[in-house]
Amino acid sequence: MSSNKEKYRLLCETEGSRIPLFQQYWWMETVCRGKQWDVLLAERKDGAVEGALPYLYGSKYGIRYILQPELTQFSGPWYNADDDDLDFQMRVGGDLVAQLEALGIRAYIQHFSPSITNWLPFYWKGYRQTTRYTYRFPSLANPDELFRKASRVRRRHMDEVAAACTVDTGLSPEEFAVFHKDYYLRRGGHDFTPQGLILNVCHAALARQQGVLWGLRSHDDRLQAGWFVAYDDNCGYSLLLAIGPDAPPNAMTYLMWQVLRHLSPLTRAFDFEGSMEPGTELFYRTFSTVQTPFFEVTKFRPGLLRMAFPV
Repeated sequence: MSSNKEKYRLLCETEGSRIPLFQQYWWMETVCRGKQWDVLLAERKDGAVEGALPYLYGSKYGIRYILQPELTQFSGPWYNADDDDLDFQMRVGGDLVAQLEALGIRAYIQHFSPSITNWLPFYWKGYRQTTRYTYRFPSLANPDELFRKASRVRRRHMDEVAAACTVDTGLSPEEFAVFHKDYYLRRGGHDFTPQGLILNVCHAALARQQGVLWGLRSHDDRLQAGWFVAYDDNCGYSLLLAIGPDAPPNAMTYLMWQVLRHLSPLTRAFDFEGSMEPGTELFYRTFSTVQTPFFEVTKFRPGLLRMAFPV
């Protein structure tokens, strides 16, 4: 283990509630299993960590790269200070970017947390930024009120689903992984999330009591819908979902509201991991969520490398 990773592991153990879920040591160890990851640290002279940038890295066609790990909405820099302290961000961000440049990476893609609204230290070193969007509930304090504000399309058929199905709060990662794969095959596509990764992440999050994996079953015990959510004290994240071929209308919506009620006392906000795809974007928008921007920051040397690393 690199010395930086060991320092970061200890930092996450002591300051875990202040470091976002996807930048936690245990999360990176889980989603990068079988791959390589490390972390850049900006430190004071006394050794105190002022900032960190965990990253997945590798080599393709002899080209060294940093990419966004699967099932990880954001990575990028974390600042050990208030979000609005620009002087701190400029100094510590500049330190992290200088270390990043020294790695000799020729292809770089990371999605920054929505809390990172200042990417100037990266811009000054030739990085580019694309604004992307997710959809969030800023507060889960009153999930029933959120449901009342959702589109009528989302509120339909709830009584019918409740009468036809029961919530399974003990859905196993193994059953869900197969169900997830079948869901994509049935739609004529391919499940690009490896089964092993689904199992690793679900088991790790559940073991740490930072995950919810619930299903919806018909009265003959057939699985009709499944949803995996990971969360920390600050936010929950929709990571994986699947729907059965005979699920009643709005079965997934019903399951989602049951999970959100469960999460209400456990975390402050919720992120649907909203997509830039029109159909998925519309689905999450009809929950009366808040459109939330975040940055995709990239750099390719030479620029033509972008074609080999689709973003």
